[in-house]
Amino acid sequence: MSCLKLGPVRQVGYVVDDIEKAMQEWIKLGVGPWFLAAKVPLESFVHRGKPSDVQMAVALANSGDMQIELIQQLNDAPSLYRDYPQKAGGGIHHISHWLDTEGYDKAYKSLLDDGFYVGHEGAIGPNGRFAYFLNDNIPGAIIEISEMSGFKGEYFKAIADECCKWDGCTNPIRR
Repeated sequence: MSCLKLGPVRQVGYVVDDIEKAMQEWIKLGVGPWFLAAKVPLESFVHRGKPSDVQMAVALANSGDMQIELIQQLNDAPSLYRDYPQKAGGGIHHISHWLDTEGYDKAYKSLLDDGFYVGHEGAIGPNGRFAYFLNDNIPGAIIEISEMSGFKGEYFKAIADECCKWDGCTNPIRR
């Protein structure tokens, strides 16, 4: 995908079995502070075209301009978070491109036109839609587009600002 189509990659997401342990490992590398949501308030979550009641914890931190996302699914509901580690053995789960509302709508259509299909999608608050796209011609790759026009965009910016100021020791996990 060219930068002109989706913009730069802004986030790398990992699915983990133990989010607390994963945060501690990243802290050892100097990445933090982590902002942990023990249960993300998902809305309208759909996996492969069917509603799914996914429950997950998410931790976010920045390393420079790149956001690192750790995801631990808390139940057995259908999702790409459950599909991917079982099929690929773990590792990087997805990369994410952050877009305004208009850019999100254009990218969504463009990805479908380019042969991608939606693995799962949902929203976190108003103007916080997200969709994960798959393409059988690019095995193992999951491309997320994330709408950043509302609270989610402001929250992610605040996380990046706090990470830039972090001293590497103080309050490494913020719940």
